[in-house]
Amino acid sequence: MSYVVQTSIRVLERCILLTTDPGDLVLDPTCGSGTTAYMAEQWGRRWITIDTSRVAVALARSRLMGARYPYYLLADSPEGQRKEGEITRTPPKTTPTRGDIRHGFVYERAPNISLDSISKNAEIDVIWEKRQPAVERARAELNTALKGYATPFTIETGSRAGARIDFTVTGEVKLLSGESAPADGFMEWEIPREPLAAWPPAVKAALARFWEARIARQREIDASIAAKAEFEYLYDKPYADTARVRVAGPFTVESLSPHRTLAVDWDDELIDTLEASEGKRKAADRDDSVTDFAHMIIENLKAAGVQQAHREDRITFTALTGWPGRFICAEGAFMEGERPKRAGIFIGPEFGTVSRPDLVAAAREAGDAGFDVLIACAFNYDAHSAEFDKLGRVPVLKARMNPDLHMGTDLKATGAGNLFVIFGEPDIKIEDAGAEASGSPLIRVKVFGVDVFKPQTGEVISEGTDGIALWMLDTDYNEESFFVRHAYFLGANDPYKALKTTLKAEIDQEAWDSLHSDTSRPFAKPASGRIAVKVINHLGDEVMKVFAVE
Repeated sequence: MSYVVQTSIRVLERCILLTTDPGDLVLDPTCGSGTTAYMAEQWGRRWITIDTSRVAVALARSRLMGARYPYYLLADSPEGQRKEGEITRTPPKTTPTRGDIRHGFVYERAPNISLDSISKNAEIDVIWEKRQPAVERARAELNTALKGYATPFTIETGSRAGARIDFTVTGEVKLLSGESAPADGFMEWEIPREPLAAWPPAVKAALARFWEARIARQREIDASIAAKAEFEYLYDKPYADTARVRVAGPFTVESLSPHRTLAVDWDDELIDTLEASEGKRKAADRDDSVTDFAHMIIENLKAAGVQQAHREDRITFTALTGWPGRFICAEGAFMEGERPKRAGIFIGPEFGTVSRPDLVAAAREAGDAGFDVLIACAFNYDAHSAEFDKLGRVPVLKARMNPDLHMGTDLKATGAGNLFVIFGEPDIKIEDAGAEASGSPLIRVKVFGVDVFKPQTGEVISEGTDGIALWMLDTDYNEESFFVRHAYFLGANDPYKALKTTLKAEIDQEAWDSLHSDTSRPFAKPASGRIAVKVINHLGDEVMKVFAVE
């Protein structure tokens, strides 16, 4: 699958090789199908890639996880040291190695050969002395074969048809060119490159052995000259170990949700945060009239409804009208089975993040107004908002808005596409996992699925793990950023079987089972007293929740 505006990998490859070294960080703020990340991964660069579209991020993630890369020899490795010694014709280094990619790979070289480098190369004499005896033996065998062949013969060669060439032991050997060689045979520089057509097989074989020995001598001399000469590294041609298959290193897919953002407009200029929180936006027309962002969201919400993981769990509004509240801007009517229900609609800012206090205030207002449920619609939620799912009798459903809604009035309210998606919170259990050898207690996390609101019954139930593509664990959450310390792949019917097939290699089943698991490996209790669990479904929707650990 390719992206609609996918860049040629050769263009990005050249840019990366020209401007970065192995281990450098490459930033691509417009991810697309992940071509930049793909090439950065291939050439040993770290990378960060960003996109507002979940489709693009999901496509890039799938591309990176299913890719195979050449395994280049690291300069800082035993194999690299041996290869370096082989190229430079010197003893391999014996210094300790750490596999640090920042030392680069072992590259092919382009020698810059000069007369000075040849004249100062003492190894040429060593090679000559080593190889010359084999060349002399082959020359002697050829001359012996020629002397032993003394029977006159006739050859047919164009204008020389019928000419006779006599080979005798004591006389001269007559050549087609009319030249002659001494009776004691050819000198090394006199031996022809190709045999005469009339020569018998024994003579031709002797000639072939001579040239094999001579070419081997010259090839070793040329290799020595190239190794000892000045050279330029070919950074686009590292040596690869063809016996190994490399896949993408560990990476994670993060969202903006755990962080606060500054309110800015499309020109990256700060805007009035009060207007942003109230859903005000400036139109792109010439009279700079102010349009109501919330009104545009309500129109699309009325047409599209709120989608969940399963199509049958969609909330379809039978009516959606404005509501004059401080936090709640609309009242929605939908059917819960055979019973009508009322939902209060809270819409987050166009540029910004919804926090837990915002949801608490909206839920309190929804309870006072007698709504059965609060539906919050926002582009981003902070980490602590995931901890808040109910206030008294009022459930709080957090719908993530599709970035396509930033198009405003340019986006037609057709109801097509998942513009508002509720992806519930992770249903987990923190279990005791014994203790370390030092006596420190260990815990582990077991995930049962994701809590999903059923509009047919009004219940919040925990579904299984079939809908979870990936769940990640931060075992010591610092309340600022989510750091992936554990990652596990789930899903029905072993969805990552294709990855194992793509690798075309033997998979360590025990290691794979440790990744394809709903239970984490044991870990020490966090010093911060908190862990965070992030869950991603097969559509790329994600949710994170923070849990306290006593």
